[in-house]
Amino acid sequence: MAEYRIEASPETIHWGYFDANLKPLLTVDPGDTVTISTVSGGPEAMPPAPFVIPQALTDIHAAHRPKLPGHICTGPVAVRGAKAGQVLEVRIKDIALHYDWGFTYSAPQKGALPDDFDEIHVMNIPLDRGRMTGRLPWGLDLPLKPFFGVMAVAPPAAWGALSTLPPRRNGGNLDNKELVAGTTLYLPIHMDGALFSVGDGHGVQGDGEVCVTAIETGLIGTFELHLREDMHLTWPMAETPTHVMTMAFDPDLDDCVVIALRSMIDLIAARTGIAKAEAYALCSLAADLRITQVVNGNKGVHVMLDKSLLQKAQR
Repeated sequence: MAEYRIEASPETIHWGYFDANLKPLLTVDPGDTVTISTVSGGPEAMPPAPFVIPQALTDIHAAHRPKLPGHICTGPVAVRGAKAGQVLEVRIKDIALHYDWGFTYSAPQKGALPDDFDEIHVMNIPLDRGRMTGRLPWGLDLPLKPFFGVMAVAPPAAWGALSTLPPRRNGGNLDNKELVAGTTLYLPIHMDGALFSVGDGHGVQGDGEVCVTAIETGLIGTFELHLREDMHLTWPMAETPTHVMTMAFDPDLDDCVVIALRSMIDLIAARTGIAKAEAYALCSLAADLRITQVVNGNKGVHVMLDKSLLQKAQR
């Protein structure tokens, strides 16, 4: 299978939006691998010296402004033969730091506690590639677990241009800390070609992302892209080496629970042959409902179940 690389630059990014009319940077065959570099942060978030701002990010700031509020995404990449209704399987092979700093930001009227803080607060955080830690201003070395906050396919054409901030059925700003290297993400395809984009690199994040940001940074990801004609999805889902994971996004966390739990029940029933009532019971006994994030307009819930429990019914 072929291997490709795309560097973040003014010519390869789209800032703040997804749109079915974006032209692909390249078209790959199913099974091909694409390494994609990303950058994060507007001019207002750049750190002072001695931090080094990548030239690509400086050039992007000079050439672009966000079309809508949102992230700097690299892409899209088209997959030859991808059709609406299929599923894009994104095998996350590797994630590496792109530069040696990140930032965390909070502001009044944002985040999980919009009324509690009266001033903008920015932390510039050095990242140590060798130790894979980020040093917080009070001296704490926080272990890094990098992942991409944004991974998406194109939305349906009828949706028009959309901000990257709220996650949706096409993926986007998932902010799911489980999507590290070794995990596989499944995205329902809405447009021929799929049109995969990635951005919003996170050095580390807790479930909830409560102050609005993780450690925002640039990352380099390597993705193996496959088409799945044997799957049908309404919402994104994922598999880690040990767990299956269903996801849902909605302004109401209660609705997120309903959507993600129903998806997990369907998955269990399909893979094991047990009745949905039995799958519901298994979720109560062994599945974990986690709050993905609460700060992106559409909140997120993901349900995780150990794959060893997906045993075929024997009766």
